[in-house]
This record gives sequence, C-alpha cells and structure tokens, in this order.
Amino acid sequence: SPPPDPVYRLPAGAVRWRWPAKGAVSRHYDTGRVFKGINIQSAPGRTVHAAADGIVVYAGNGLRGYGNLIIIRHSDIYLSAYAHNRKLKVKEGARVASGTEIALVGGDPANRGRLYFEIRKNGKPVDPTKLLPRL
Repeated sequence: SPPPDPVYRLPAGAVRWRWPAKGAVSRHYDTGRVFKGINIQSAPGRTVHAAADGIVVYAGNGLRGYGNLIIIRHSDIYLSAYAHNRKLKVKEGARVASGTEIALVGGDPANRGRLYFEIRKNGKPVDPTKLLPRL
C-alpha cells in the first residue's frame, strides 16, 4: 500500500486559515450547537477558495441539507466544509493549496449568495471566526 499522505501528519499548528469567500458573516456560529458553522453572504457565482492546504475527501450532493458540498481534510485534526455551492470545481482525492478555487457560490434556492462554512476540530464543530484571520 502507498505511504500515508503527508497532509495527514501536519501538526495542528501548521494549518493556516484564510477566508473561503469574500463577503460578510450573515449568521454566526451558535455555541449551543444549533448552527455548527457560519454563513458568509457573498455574491452568486463568486469563487469559493480552499481555506487551507489539504485533500478533498468529499465533493458531491449526497448529504441532505448541504446542497453541493465540499469537505477538505487539512490534518488529522482539522476538516473544513463548504456547502450550498452552485458548481464544484474539484473532485474527491484532489490535493488543494490554500486559496485554490474549489467551487462557485450559489446553490441554495432561498439565498443564491450564501456560502455555509464549517470547521471541525477532532470531529467537533468549532467557531470558524476564532481561527480565520480578522477582516
């Protein structure tokens, strides 16, 4: 079998986050765990970028309630998810660098300019705004 991919061995501190799309946070993370990520109000068709280096572990629309979804594994600790995309630009297994175009905003019929973004640490949702650089 092939050796393990080096991205899985990155220490937690090696993940350097960036905002996945231009726009303002229109719904914040809920510490009560009702809302496990943030909504970024962007513009339909705007580019969605990988928030950090990693490997695409899911790209599709099979998870109910997320529309066209991308999940990127950044290390053995961190994953990020990007939901309600108009179009996916990467496939499962793709290695992406921070800032790589991965999708286009706009797959939610109620709000075509919304990007749902989530970061999970050890499988549990965390507040992305605590990890992302200040705007």
